[in-house]
Order: sequence, then structure tokens, then C-alpha cells
Amino acid sequence: MTTRRTSKVVLAVVAVVGLAMTSGCGLRSASGAVLDAEPGEIKHYDSLEGVSLTVAAKDFTEQLILGNMLSIILNAAGADVTNLTNIPGSFGARAALTGGTANVSPEYTGTGWINYLGNDKPVKGEKEQWKAVDDADRSNGLTWLEPAPMNNTYAFAIRAEAAERLGAAKLSDLKKLPKDELTFCVESEFAARNDGFVPMLEAYGLSKDAIGKVTTLDTGVVYTATADGSCNFGEVFTTDGRIPGLNLTVLEDDQQFFPLYNLTEVIASDVLAEHPELKEIFGQLNPRLTNEVMLELNAKVDTDGEDPAIVARDWLVDEGLLK
Repeated sequence: MTTRRTSKVVLAVVAVVGLAMTSGCGLRSASGAVLDAEPGEIKHYDSLEGVSLTVAAKDFTEQLILGNMLSIILNAAGADVTNLTNIPGSFGARAALTGGTANVSPEYTGTGWINYLGNDKPVKGEKEQWKAVDDADRSNGLTWLEPAPMNNTYAFAIRAEAAERLGAAKLSDLKKLPKDELTFCVESEFAARNDGFVPMLEAYGLSKDAIGKVTTLDTGVVYTATADGSCNFGEVFTTDGRIPGLNLTVLEDDQQFFPLYNLTEVIASDVLAEHPELKEIFGQLNPRLTNEVMLELNAKVDTDGEDPAIVARDWLVDEGLLK
């Protein structure tokens, strides 16, 4: 699964997106299809009949599910939906939104605040971080709706067996462990970030000299290396479907070090002003999107090999939001 925390070098993607738009090829999802579903708790709105809405989402598992979820919901609510799920990279999806190619996107508050708006330090508190990014992005013509509970942030995971053996349930437990047990697998970007590995160690009272081996790996390999015992502690993302699939246990960030990446919908402000019912629609969805829900949905794709669009629709139907 590609991460949504893309480094700033990926700004080059914006240029690629621009070429795609101007060449007439446009941005497309892998299929571009929007699966049909009938209104349920989310009703049909006559006010959305004939309204064209375009959803932009990124190209990793969670975003494939969420982009399809938003597209299916808006279609059932009455809009004419274009599904641009599967855009390469965070900045590609952002360019589609700011450039007017898309007007709705599933996003993460931390990504908006740090990656898009260029802030170095996160804001503490879920509502506070959301409010800060929403206030700042209004000048770009974008509104961030009130976010879901799910927070797809950095974390460290450990094999369930090792967690029990070491008595490790939270990151503050690391300080009591012997050096030879403090073995870590991390990706290269995380190792260098100002909200990454070394500052995390310092926040929990550890120095680089106090820990054992640190192995730098590609993101996907970190999960399997942690599961097979190549390291005790692996850097993960909290809603990644491989966590339950590999029987990993996520350590609690009890000092609340890592930035908050709560999910919400970012909508073009002019579109939201014309159709305030969009806030009502997503206000029914967002409270149900928890870390536990996304772990389960992501695992259906990453572990069980199911189609993200079908996973999205089936969950919406199971929840009664659609039929």
C-alpha cells in the first residue's frame, strides 16, 4: 500500500497531472465506474439531480475504498458523478481539487496541514487540527468537513507474541526494555522526518545510542519484517489492513507524539455553498468511519484480494446508509 504522506519531492506529480489535463487525456480511475446503490438512510436529494460532481482520490488501498465510497454515495443521492479514484500521489489528488478538475476528495487533516499548507508542526487535538486546516484552506476555496474518528497516522506495531513477552503495550514501555530488544524497522522517509523516528525516540526518553539495530526498508516490507521477527518494532500506519492480517499489535502513542491524520471530505467551497446538503450527507457517513472499520475494510482488499469498489458498496449497504 502506498502511503498518503508523500514527501515534497512529489510536487513533480503536479506537473504530470497538469499535462494529463491539458492533453485531453484527463485523470481517470482504474475503471472510472460508479457502482449503483439505492438510497437508504442517506436519501435521494432532488436538489442534486443533474448536478455534476467529481471525486478525486489517491492510489492506495484505503483511498481506493474511500473514493469509491464517496462516489457511490453521491450517485445514490442524485448527483451525476465522475469517479477519479486512483490518482497517483497526494499532490496529484490535491492538484485535481485546487485546479477545479475535481470538487470532492477524501483527505487527512495532517496531510492538509503539513504537506499541502507547509506547516512544520502539527496542531494538538483532533478538532483543533481540523479547525486549523479548514480555516487556512478557505483562502484556497476549499472547505474541510468535520472529520471522522479514524486517524490514519504513524504508529509502531509488534508481533502479538513479542508484545506479551516484553510487556509492551504503549510507546512509553520502550524505555524499560533492554537495548538488544529495541530493534526497529522503519522506512527511509520516516527515519528523516521532523515528526519521525529520532524525534519520537526523544519524546519517549530514548536516544539513538540507547537502542539496538535499526533497519531501513520499503514500506510494505516493514510489515512482513515485523511479523517474521526481523525486528521487534515496525513503523506502520494505524488503519493498514496488514496489521490484523499479520497478527500485529499497535502500541499506544501515550504521549500523543504523532500528528493527527483524521479523515474527512474536502469540498470546493462554492459547490458546498450551492449544495449545503453535502454536509448533511457526509455527516451521516463520517461518524461511522473508525480505525476499526477501516482496518477491516482495508484487510478485505489487502489480505483477501477483494475489489475496493465492491468492499465500499457492501459496507454502505450493511450499514443501512444505502440499499
